[in-house]
Amino acid sequence: MASKLDLKSLQDTPRLLIEVELQPIQGTRFQPTGFPDLGAATFTLHNDTSMLLVESAQSMANRLENICWDETNSDLTATLKGIPYIVVKENGKVITNSLLESHRLNSPYILEGTDKTFFKKLKAELGAFEERPVDLKLLAAILMKYDLNALLHGVFLAKSELAGGRLRLARSLSAFIEAKQVYVAASGGVKMDRVNPQGDTKKGFGHVPFHRNEFTAKEITAFFNLDIAQIRGYGLGENAEQLLVAVALFKIQKFLKEGLRLRTACDLEVVKTTVKRPENFEIPSLQNLEAALPPLIMAVAGEGRFASPAVTTVSFNGGNG
Repeated sequence: MASKLDLKSLQDTPRLLIEVELQPIQGTRFQPTGFPDLGAATFTLHNDTSMLLVESAQSMANRLENICWDETNSDLTATLKGIPYIVVKENGKVITNSLLESHRLNSPYILEGTDKTFFKKLKAELGAFEERPVDLKLLAAILMKYDLNALLHGVFLAKSELAGGRLRLARSLSAFIEAKQVYVAASGGVKMDRVNPQGDTKKGFGHVPFHRNEFTAKEITAFFNLDIAQIRGYGLGENAEQLLVAVALFKIQKFLKEGLRLRTACDLEVVKTTVKRPENFEIPSLQNLEAALPPLIMAVAGEGRFASPAVTTVSFNGGNG
């Protein structure tokens, strides 16, 4: 066992449930996520409590994936060096990778380019499922080989050439943020035109008054759900299971420390963290996770579970669409 993390209390639990009380880091208002044709996602509980979805599960998956990436150095964050992922190049220049793509391995930049080298390799390895039921353990082993984040955040290889488009894996790590007992904080402003206030606004000239709605809330809570049973079900062995759990906890801790500025007007901070299940589990500190992850990554790599080299390069020279 490579890890020195104390994860014993998770051995028999199906899920790790964490709730984190948040508050605006300044002032009292915050800006929730918005949806086309919907705006802010408000809803009402059975007891008439007004609620608001501050951050969706889809958005949180993307944010937790981005935690792995060091934008300054355009590389994996130092703690996670050695984990497998797919990098996409166009004319020799990196344009994206599987950690940053919303659909992970199913990204069109990975599967739809004119260079089919990686696609053919993936199809050959997934060919075992073409005329038989999907073996989730084998699928998990293949996903671990190319991008272990797909095992945490889920993947849907929705292409008929890949086992009829039946290859999907649910998220084992999911999260969302809700606000309770919310009220609209209405405000507004004017886009000023110092040259011609009466200019054609359709072309971007002139003064343009606008209104905006932010919110206040009695409670803002981030919810994290790590499906330990699903990770155990992958059948990848103890080191790989510990690595997936440790990476998930690293993402959560690092997000809570560095990722809570969700939007310009939505900058939050942690008030209190509570482990709901199992109640006796103490979340390792970010420092402990950063110390434990490199040897865990080396141990799993040593078992031959990652592609060699760990970073697989795909050339994208235009797609079919």
